[in-house]
Amino acid sequence: MSRPPLRVLVAEDEPFNLRRLTRLLREAGCEVVAALEDGPSVLAWLARGEGVDALFLDIQMPGLTGLDVNADLPRPIPVVFVTAYAEHAVRAFEQAATDYLLKPVTAERLAATLQRLRATVGNGAGHEATLRPTGPFRFPVRAGAGLVLVDLAKTTHFLFEDGVVWAFVGERLRTAWKTLAEAELALGPRVVRGHRHLLIRPEAVLGVRAGDSGRLLVRLAGGVELEVSRGAAPALKARLGLT
Repeated sequence: MSRPPLRVLVAEDEPFNLRRLTRLLREAGCEVVAALEDGPSVLAWLARGEGVDALFLDIQMPGLTGLDVNADLPRPIPVVFVTAYAEHAVRAFEQAATDYLLKPVTAERLAATLQRLRATVGNGAGHEATLRPTGPFRFPVRAGAGLVLVDLAKTTHFLFEDGVVWAFVGERLRTAWKTLAEAELALGPRVVRGHRHLLIRPEAVLGVRAGDSGRLLVRLAGGVELEVSRGAAPALKARLGLT
């Protein structure tokens, strides 16, 4: 049985870009429930309580930016940011965006975004969006003067060190996050705290053993062993089904 089309809202203050993205979404099989030109209109439309599966938000809009709108959403809704500037991807992923699209949007790039959305959006009554934290997720890391996107599934843990949040994917990569709190906000329940400077992806844990004074020693994929603080150990054990 085929799934219903994704119901999407598009917000873009440039009429040409608004018409183009709306057309591409419809050609890709989406139902565009609203095409708006500013941030306040998005929040007003959502306040009516109508069902929508995802929002496509231009980052630079009058009144409220796409980032402002995302921060004020009345309920969890997957957001795809649309921008003419690649550097905005950092802030987009800090806000746990599902994806971002760089203008001019192409049908091929949009297809990849829609595939990700379909993997994270449930088909409950009223097309209400249901996020699945274990679904596909990427985050930005520094690469020269630019950014590349890394699959979270390839990452074992994140460590705050020397003023930088590092991601470990077999090698150490510098993320765009400046604090571990920013990383934790973006990643949400996909990670758990190991201690004040450590986030662990539970699916990367291969084994645990007792450490000193209630601490936990955790072995991760790749053979790395890390110490989890006494305060953080119960939550991690609960996520691993060990309590």
